[in-house]
Amino acid sequence: MDNKKNTLVLGASDNPDRYSFLAVNRLRNNGHPVKAIGKRKTTVRDVEVENMTTDLKDIDTVTLYLNPANQKQYYDYILSLSPKRIIFNPGTENPELEKMAEDKGIETMEACTLVLLATGQY
Repeated sequence: MDNKKNTLVLGASDNPDRYSFLAVNRLRNNGHPVKAIGKRKTTVRDVEVENMTTDLKDIDTVTLYLNPANQKQYYDYILSLSPKRIIFNPGTENPELEKMAEDKGIETMEACTLVLLATGQY
């Protein structure tokens, strides 16, 4: 069974000190296909980070690395992807977006992507 999850990292950075950088790398280490959107075009490992939304298909998981105020501009985009789940990493918790997602049948988790990967729960 293929348990690899197409993942969008929203708030991706090429700064090695950022958790989003670690998430992209660890997702790739675990064989998950990754798309990434950040403030500027760059590359993290073998993943192109786009600086604008792109038309994506079959996204299983959106993992957020944006604070709630910066998430607002992406609400419609995130919901349009119809992911199976959205992970709200520490500092990204957002009851408004969580409710919007749950109303569309999208699972939401307040969790840390890095911990989920490290513990085999991703």
